[in-house]
Amino acid sequence: MDTIRTPDTQFVNVVDYGFKPNYQEINDQDGGTLRVHYLDEGPAGANPVLLLHGEPSWSYLYRHMIPVLVEEGHRVIVPDLVGFGKSDKPLEQTDYSYARHVEWMRELIFDHLDLSSITFFGQDWGGLIGLRLIAQKPDRYDRVVIGNTGLPTGKGEATEAFLAWQKFSQTAPEFPIGKLINSACIRDLTEDEIQAYDAPFPTDEYKAGARIFPSLVPTSIDDPASQDNIAAWEVLSEYEKPFLLAFSDSDPVTKGGDAPFYAKVPGTQGRNHVTIENAGHFLQEDKSKELATIMNDFIASTSPEKGER
Repeated sequence: MDTIRTPDTQFVNVVDYGFKPNYQEINDQDGGTLRVHYLDEGPAGANPVLLLHGEPSWSYLYRHMIPVLVEEGHRVIVPDLVGFGKSDKPLEQTDYSYARHVEWMRELIFDHLDLSSITFFGQDWGGLIGLRLIAQKPDRYDRVVIGNTGLPTGKGEATEAFLAWQKFSQTAPEFPIGKLINSACIRDLTEDEIQAYDAPFPTDEYKAGARIFPSLVPTSIDDPASQDNIAAWEVLSEYEKPFLLAFSDSDPVTKGGDAPFYAKVPGTQGRNHVTIENAGHFLQEDKSKELATIMNDFIASTSPEKGER
């Protein structure tokens, strides 16, 4: 597998991202290795809060949430998915698959970081990957929060907004990462923030992972990932640990995506689920502190000392 690594110089002037980088070599599933970047903030002995980003962002997406979570005494782990951020980037779109993304994060989170008692939050592909990992090792998690994501099996019809996005990712002559993220937010990102989202992708050859990601979402029962996601749903249908839905009110791509979880996951019952107002697809940008506070409150209210496990 041929890979490329974004030069460190690309990140020198990234605004509001003064976090220490951490790196781990993992198996690339093709006879070689990949270097994966992750943030590890807060007290090392605390139970971890794991935040997974989606398409086409990177750990920068969580920069305003991390301090709010750390202030409450949590350890916060934020990986860059393979192909994004400071992680290595396979050059060919065919090097990426849903299964490989799951395996790459599994090795990092379980084998190397050996995380347990996890509070998980995932958005977009962060949820598609993270929910599969929860299904693999449900005992590693204390609670789950998801927003603007799903676990598609290909049985239902994809939204028109998603199909349009899928087509654009494959056919557009240019794929301007920062501007695309800005277009999926309610607030206007600053030029510095847009440049920060562009930083990992100095040229188009760095964007193979970002380009192919939308096409890896199962939209047919014949998709290679369909059966794995169906199996994951079977596990989640028996998941009784606290499970909170925190979707935004202004995301056409995932609108209504919380309903299957509420219907099928026992851990969602009796929770104070929230709809985050005036937030687009990237609710971490539009309502970062509100989302982090919701997570802090959820952790506090479902911790063992409160009598709930």
